[in-house]
Amino acid sequence: MLKQGEVVCVTGASGSIGSWLVKLLLARGYTVHGTVKNLEDEKETKHLESLEGAESRLRLFQIDLLDYDSIATAINGCAGVFHLASPCIVDQVQDPQKELLDPAIKGTLNVMTASKEQGVKRVVVTSSISAITPSPNWPADKVKAEDCWSDIEYCKQNELWYPISKLLAEKAAWEFSKDEGLDVVVVNPGTVMGPNIPPTLNASMLLLLRLLQGCTETYQDFFMGSVHFKDVALAHILVYENTSATGRHLCVEAITHYGDFVAKVAELYPQYNVPSLPRDTQPGLLRARNASQKLMDLGLEFIPMEQIVKDAVESLKSKGLIS
Repeated sequence: MLKQGEVVCVTGASGSIGSWLVKLLLARGYTVHGTVKNLEDEKETKHLESLEGAESRLRLFQIDLLDYDSIATAINGCAGVFHLASPCIVDQVQDPQKELLDPAIKGTLNVMTASKEQGVKRVVVTSSISAITPSPNWPADKVKAEDCWSDIEYCKQNELWYPISKLLAEKAAWEFSKDEGLDVVVVNPGTVMGPNIPPTLNASMLLLLRLLQGCTETYQDFFMGSVHFKDVALAHILVYENTSATGRHLCVEAITHYGDFVAKVAELYPQYNVPSLPRDTQPGLLRARNASQKLMDLGLEFIPMEQIVKDAVESLKSKGLIS
């Protein structure tokens, strides 16, 4: 077991998952170096500074993923690193290399290099189910798991740049770990929702907002199951503290179709304009209750879909985005 109360770095601390991770790390007694893009932007800093324990045990750093020195400064003195920072642009990508690929891949390698040089004990990398699916050639009778990888040629043909960025960044981390002997472990979250701590929404909460507004898109290539912000943050801490945790960790409360999720939202909130979609929105995706068995074996009890939806909708209401 790695010690609670150590100094750890969280890149991308101001994001929806990052904020929850900082919150839970502070609650467990850790001292946190949190990185943001702009220290002058209150939308990135204010919600973090108001977390319990932040006044004495949170220090914020401004970094650029392509600026090695800024990353090394934030990691200096840390026993562990949680690397969450990566651009998340699912649609309307103008320049994939500049907007997504370079920050994701080079940023990951900068974090790995700084961690290695400063003697960090373990790096937890936040990947995504986007590095697992789309994988159209996966056997139809086999549940998708940690040994499944997104099909990069399929992604290129369909200009799915975000999965490419997550896939290549994760592979770069594993390659670095193998070559340099750095202890790396990975979490692959699904569609992450719940009480949104920052003032801005992540892509998954925007997906829910659009659904409540009547969006009929099926997200065939991106959806594999939902998961609560708190559970994703806990998953990061569990794989950090348990030195027995190795490899990738799929992080969803269950593997479901987007149609299952839509049906649950419609059932819970009939007053909204939720579209009627077929349940089998993703041909070839096998449903599974225990897809995240590796995390369950570490003690994570996943919050069920119904509660994820309720918490997420209440969060959207509290921000005045829906009535």
